[in-house]
Amino acid sequence: MDSKLTNSTNTIEIATFGNGCFWCTEAVFAQLNGVLSVESGYSGGQMINPDYKSVCSGNTGHAECLQIKFNPHTISFTDLLEVFWKTHDPTTLNRQGGDVGTQYRSVIFYHNDIQKQEAESYKFQLDQSGIYNNLIVTEISAAEIFYPAENYHQDYFANNGSNPYCQLVVRPKVEKFKKSFEHLIKP
Repeated sequence: MDSKLTNSTNTIEIATFGNGCFWCTEAVFAQLNGVLSVESGYSGGQMINPDYKSVCSGNTGHAECLQIKFNPHTISFTDLLEVFWKTHDPTTLNRQGGDVGTQYRSVIFYHNDIQKQEAESYKFQLDQSGIYNNLIVTEISAAEIFYPAENYHQDYFANNGSNPYCQLVVRPKVEKFKKSFEHLIKP
């Protein structure tokens, strides 16, 4: 799948990441300058047209993930990778915090050879740096069909910020992100 879409004024690229619950990750990536849209959904599994209940069963093989459309003239794929790596624990297999199962795995679905090379290089550099106590288990795989999640999952944090899960899990993650990536946040 090609990551570039073109319109009359600029090029739009696509990145697809799975790094835990999409309610948390969408709230982070949506704030980045140069990110045009973030859509929660499912990818990497066998079932056609999966839904939230079936993905949560852990039997479809899909990961909860985001499809991010971005302007590469404003934010690079490498910048997105930096946010990806630093806003979840890429060393835990099939787990992010209290969320456990293959649907919460750390995965980069690359859309072209350049994205693949950048993701593999970044992963290698992080492993070599010793920044993590354990090796990174993030899967780097070719992009597959992306199935948008149900409408109530889209913009979940923005629409449900007072929800206890959002208050206890999503909000702290977003606040930590804002402190670390202030230079990349939309004005």
